[in-house]
This record gives sequence, C-alpha cells and structure tokens, in this order.
Amino acid sequence: MARSFTREEFYDLVWSKPLTHLAKEFAISDVALHKICKKHDIPNPPLGWWAKKASGKNVTQAPLPRAKIGVPEKITIANADFSRESSALASIREQARILASEGDDDQEAPAHPIIDRTLATLRKAKPSDKSVIVAKGTGLITCEVASSSVERLAIALPRIVKAVSLQGFELVAGKEAANFKSETEIVNFSIVELIRREKHALTDAERRQDEAWQRKRDRAAQRNSWDNVFFDRPRFPEWDYLPTGQLSFELEHVYFFGGSAPRRSFRDAKVQRLENMASDIAVGLAVLAAAKTEQRIRHEADQRRMEQERLRRELAARAKHIEDRRTAGLGVILTELDELDRLGRLIAMLTKEVPSTPTPRLAAFLTWAREHLAKREALLSALAIEERLEAQRLFGDDDDHAFKSSTWI
Repeated sequence: MARSFTREEFYDLVWSKPLTHLAKEFAISDVALHKICKKHDIPNPPLGWWAKKASGKNVTQAPLPRAKIGVPEKITIANADFSRESSALASIREQARILASEGDDDQEAPAHPIIDRTLATLRKAKPSDKSVIVAKGTGLITCEVASSSVERLAIALPRIVKAVSLQGFELVAGKEAANFKSETEIVNFSIVELIRREKHALTDAERRQDEAWQRKRDRAAQRNSWDNVFFDRPRFPEWDYLPTGQLSFELEHVYFFGGSAPRRSFRDAKVQRLENMASDIAVGLAVLAAAKTEQRIRHEADQRRMEQERLRRELAARAKHIEDRRTAGLGVILTELDELDRLGRLIAMLTKEVPSTPTPRLAAFLTWAREHLAKREALLSALAIEERLEAQRLFGDDDDHAFKSSTWI
C-alpha cells in the first residue's frame, strides 16, 4: 500500500539517514528519491555530508523552505512491485512512482460525469441472481458489486481518476465501456466484488413448500396416481452467492511473452482498502500501458519482419517462375532447331543418294520437306522469335505472367 507523508515528515526522514538507505526501504533508486525531493522542493544532504557527520565535523542542515504555490503538501510513495520485469518496464515504474508522489490517496477528489452516471446506474439496478448489481455499457464504468459497496465506489473512483491523471491518463467513455486513455494507449478496466458460493440451505418457507410436495407425493403413491406429481415439485437454487465486501480493481488482461506480466489486480486486504490504493493503481496502470506499448511495438516489428521475409520468398519464387518459363521457351526453340538440323541433313543425304530422276513418292517428299524446312526456318528468324516471345510474354516486363503468390510463401 502507498505511504503518505507531509512535506515536514518527508524532510525529517530525508535528513535522518542517507538517501541510499532510504531508497532501499522504499524499493526505489536514490536517483528517483532525489527527483521526488526536487519535485516537492525538499532539500537533501549534499554529497559527503554523511561522511563529515560521521567523522565528527560540523555540518549544516538546510532548512525546509515554505511550499511554493502548486507544490502538494502531501508526498505519496507508491507501493513497490518485486515481480520480474524488463529493465524498460522497471524504469517506467520508477518514473510513475515519481509522478505519483504528488498524489494523496486519503484526500477527497472531484466528481466526474462518467463516475456520476455509473453510480446512478448502480443505485437504480436490481440485484442479479448472484446478489450483485451491474453497470455496463457505453459511457459507464464496468462494475459488478453489491448494493452496500456503491458508496465505497463513490469515494474510491474519483481518487483513482485523479491519481491516474498524474500519469497522463484520462477517463473516457469508450465504445463499449469507460476506459483510461493516454496519448499512446487505451486501457480497459473493471471493478468487481468477490463472491463466496455456498451450498443453498432451505429457508423455512422453502422447507414448508418441500414438505407439502412430499405429502402430495405420498398421497399419489397410495392412490397409484402420479399425474403431475413430479412436474409440481418445487425447484430451489443449488447455491447461494454471498458478496464478501472485498472489492477488486481489475485492469484488462494482456498476454505477455518472454517475461512475467505486470500486476493487473488490486484487491481489498486486511491493511488496505480500494479507497486508499489510488496511487498504486495508477502506477500499475502506467506500467501495464507501457507493457502494452512495448508488446505492440515488438509485435509490429515481428509483423514487418515476417512481411519482409514473405516478400523475400515471394521474390525468389517469382524469379524462379520467370527462369523456368524462359528455360522452357528456350528449350522449345532448341528442340525446333535440332529438328530442322536433322531434317536438313536428311534432305541433303537423300538428294545425294537418289538418281537424277527420283521416284514419284520420293520426289514429292523432297519437295514437301524443302518447303517445310523453309517455313520452319522462317519461324526461327529474329523477327519471328520476337513475335513469339511477345505472344508468350517472355523476356519483358510481363515475364512473370501467370505467377500466383501463395499465402504459404
């Protein structure tokens, strides 16, 4: 739970022991403690002051100046979180605790229209089968609490809204429910009351109702007439749901990979109540928002890397598609050249072997073969190959014709 001090109390504390020792007690760095002192205009011992005092030398304690206009009279040190987190988040947490030092969890805070609407909705709501009343929807803070807890919310919610404002967040209506919004993130939240479930014990009225049905059943058994007996059996709830009065402030659930997730639940306990946890909640909100931002940036970087890798594979596949088409086109031309070479050699061989006056069929074949060779050779001229490549969309800007990018590339 956050600890609050007056300026005078904090001044006395700062001059009672070295800041390095005091920082360990607060689980904060001495640099952050220096910043808190500076923010609240509290002088602290200069470098070497404690060593001089330990050696018996005369040292002077700087007096506490009067608070400047706008400097809070209370100093709040938010609770530490000892969970394992990245150095970046640890730095965010420390900065959030410095900002939270301006807050005062015990001081009443101004009302807010969203809070007013939520409280009005809760006061009009009827208890559900779990004995809680619910506020939910656009412009409302999501709440599931017992009627007896509404007045506690009237105290806690304004304090929380004030505390998170120090972290750069404001309470906004949102599309589905009220949430906290900063320049970079939106964080959803809710407040619920813990419910205890117990096996239902029949009330006196329910017991009389059940006994009446048993008598009816016994009479039906004597008459051997079971019409509607079992349909008339009274039904009683299996469980009783009892609100515990223990409130819990729940930040949205975010899945984090590669490290523990920031704290997202702040519950009543023996020595802390939700009304006095505003600074801790605000710090937790700032850290969760920073973690969301960090994760989103990492996810976006992963997406860009995956897209770049996909494009690389697609370019490779496209290049292979082009090369395969070119190779196939060349193969056709070379096959035709080989056929024409063989045909030319056949014509030359037959022309040497046949008599001056060949037989009719051989003469007809040679005439056709020479004409066929001439036609085929014409199809392999530079102009003809240009036209062929144009028709086949080869060796040009449309070289990747018919290439289809697969989603699995």
